[in-house]
Amino acid sequence: MRIRPAFSIHVWGLLTMLAAGPLLAGEVKLPYKGLTLDANLETASGKNLADGVILITHGGLAHGGMELIAGLQSSLKEKGYNTLAINLSLGIDNRHGMYDCGITHRHRNQDAAEEIGVWVDWLKKQKAGPIVLLGHSRGGAQTALYASQNRNGPYRAVVLMAPAIRENTDAATYQKRFGKALPPLLVRAQKLARSGQGQTVLEHVGLLTCNDTAATADSFLSYYAPDAPVDSPALIPAIKQPTLALVGGSDEVVTGLDRKLAALKGQDQLRVKVIDGADHLFMDLYLLEAVDAMDAFLKDSVRMSACAGNTNVCLLK
Repeated sequence: MRIRPAFSIHVWGLLTMLAAGPLLAGEVKLPYKGLTLDANLETASGKNLADGVILITHGGLAHGGMELIAGLQSSLKEKGYNTLAINLSLGIDNRHGMYDCGITHRHRNQDAAEEIGVWVDWLKKQKAGPIVLLGHSRGGAQTALYASQNRNGPYRAVVLMAPAIRENTDAATYQKRFGKALPPLLVRAQKLARSGQGQTVLEHVGLLTCNDTAATADSFLSYYAPDAPVDSPALIPAIKQPTLALVGGSDEVVTGLDRKLAALKGQDQLRVKVIDGADHLFMDLYLLEAVDAMDAFLKDSVRMSACAGNTNVCLLK
């Protein structure tokens, strides 16, 4: 097996890699729709992919190497869990680091859910054991979107950390954050999309964490249209697998999440844990508390899940 610097592993050399033995850790690259997708694999001591993997999706326009995600991988590794932290491409080849707001946004909210699915499929091809989906912030909502669209997918549980809600991209928040009215922009973008011109670029708009940027009408609508599937609590009822929602008690980004989750009725698969004092990024000791909650949930989720004898789905070793 040829290992490049920083343990970069090219999946198109997969047969060579498998012949040399099990994949243990490092950077993984995967070709997809003309792009190179990137992820970082961390394996716990004495473990390999057959023991199960937690697939982690970062928030918004961030990346898989940000402090929170790196902290999650390290803390979960200490608990004995393998993790795969993916970088959403956001339409950029081999993307690393934060999204450059000077680049026109052509990515769509749904693209993230599709890329999560690509990585799930890759893990199954590697004969990985039970898969758990974990997403933070916008990545939490996109993880919920994937899970709601793939109710019978090959994963056994879902963890959503401060997942985004509709209010993060509604008109009031848009006006407050960007100082611009959202409705006129939506009308323009919708008109373009309806006329088959969804790739037309809107200049000087705000999008997610970019204050003055450019985005295609399709990209803009995927996050801000009234019917865009961006509200995690609205997506959770369609998720069949055991689901844990972690709420930062002092989160000033996703506010009111606890109330929206409390309003969900009859969701036996859902568990909610509020981490008192935690902000949106679960800094310092709050991260350890969040990981402890994940660990307890994953151990208990075997009892929550309707396993139907399928131990490959129900057990995370």
